[in-house]
Amino acid sequence: MTSKKQIAKCYLFLQFGGPDGEIGAAMRYLNQRYAMPYKECKAILTDIGTEELAHQEMIAAIVYQLTRNLTPEQIKEGGFDAYFVDHTTGIYPQSAAGIPFSASALQSKGDPITDLFEDLAAEQKARTTYDNLLRLIDNPDVREPLKFLRAREIVHFQRFGDALRTVQDHLDSKNYYAFNPAIDLRPQARKTAAPKATDTTTAN
Repeated sequence: MTSKKQIAKCYLFLQFGGPDGEIGAAMRYLNQRYAMPYKECKAILTDIGTEELAHQEMIAAIVYQLTRNLTPEQIKEGGFDAYFVDHTTGIYPQSAAGIPFSASALQSKGDPITDLFEDLAAEQKARTTYDNLLRLIDNPDVREPLKFLRAREIVHFQRFGDALRTVQDHLDSKNYYAFNPAIDLRPQARKTAAPKATDTTTAN
């Protein structure tokens, strides 16, 4: 069984404050929802963004439980010493490599098509990260919540797929990826003036 000092090598920080972690996911979705013109999709972004905040709390709790009672020897042997010097055993958002969380790792473009494709990719990257963590960790008390979180990333991917189909239905255009429905189609015109497939109208 993996010991505390082995777990304490900050693997789990990757899903807390890493580029594909829970903090970034929550910020991404809860900010993207403002530019989303369709209420069904806005609700999906709100629901998933809120859930990601709960996932952030779960990861933080696991990290703290694994590191709070480490001895100085375990801290050094487990590769936790550099983090300990800066933060003791407090929870600080950074990647497994020690890079502090940065909003530069996420995007809120203001284009529903662009944002939803980013969200689909983000959920797949998060699922891959959980796959990698499960390959490295054999402690059952850690694996079980990680398996739950991995399963939720798959559900999120499916829900964002539903949101993308909703956007396509509103655009009523085979060439749906060529338009920004938040800008190119004003609310009052969306039902009566969907753009033609060859139209490349840009924002005014």
